[in-house]
Amino acid sequence: MSSATRPDESASTGRRPVTLTKLGEMRVLGEPIVMVTAYDHPSARVAEAAGVDVVLVGDSAANNVLGYADTIPITVDELLMLASAVRRGLRTPLLVGDLPFGSYEASDEQAIATAHRFVKAAGCDAVKLEGGGQSAERAAAIVRAGVPVMGHVGLTPQTATALGGYRAQGRTAERARAVLDDALALQEAGCFAIVFEAIPASVTEAIMPYMEIPVIGIGAGPATDGQVLVFHDLLGLHGDAHPKFVKRYADLRGAMIEAVGAFAEEVRTRAFPGPEHTYGIAPEEAERLRALLAARPGSAHTRA
Repeated sequence: MSSATRPDESASTGRRPVTLTKLGEMRVLGEPIVMVTAYDHPSARVAEAAGVDVVLVGDSAANNVLGYADTIPITVDELLMLASAVRRGLRTPLLVGDLPFGSYEASDEQAIATAHRFVKAAGCDAVKLEGGGQSAERAAAIVRAGVPVMGHVGLTPQTATALGGYRAQGRTAERARAVLDDALALQEAGCFAIVFEAIPASVTEAIMPYMEIPVIGIGAGPATDGQVLVFHDLLGLHGDAHPKFVKRYADLRGAMIEAVGAFAEEVRTRAFPGPEHTYGIAPEEAERLRALLAARPGSAHTRA
């Protein structure tokens, strides 16, 4: 379902669906843009109820929900399945699907075909791809084919090995200039927004005057037009290890372990289920059942 076919207003929040035009207006007015990842229907409904502006079905689903070591192995089909579930839970936020590694780099034709699948099969409003350079060429081709594109510069997890691992980017003048060049290339390619990841705050501040489209930061300081965090990180659904730029707003993993542990204890002590968790039957029907069972061949009563 594209933004053009979504309902005009969300019944759950009373907000109108977020569009590309709306994001541009927010940037001009200085209204911060809120973006989160979501990978399934329940988390999409949480994002909807919380009133976020943009939801990204990120390739980070690979290590957050599918058990891969990093983002590289996740497939287009896996992301399409997740994006479809998220789509069914959203009415208001703009939905962006992440193009996974190996699904757009080979050619413009491959990039366009993959982007079209995210729109047609999963109902995404836009797609996201990583990097500048050749990725900017792919972004331009996708935009020309009618699909809005969000760019991504700085730390790009799909190519983290080539960047020296999961570490901040742009920490020298030369590398900072390269980040700017990548961002400008994506902007000129027609991207409607760009994610800045793991970039020193002062570098972001220096780059922002060159940007004419919304910039969403993750570990890039407060100067961007908005911020994004991974759903599982901000809710504390994993262990103690997390990137420096993550702020945890809850410890749901601890609460979940406590709740499941309490359930296990009550099952083992037969405290659950209690009378309030069971269904009843009319006394006369219970008596009839006992009579029917007693008359059944092979029952204890007939053997006696």
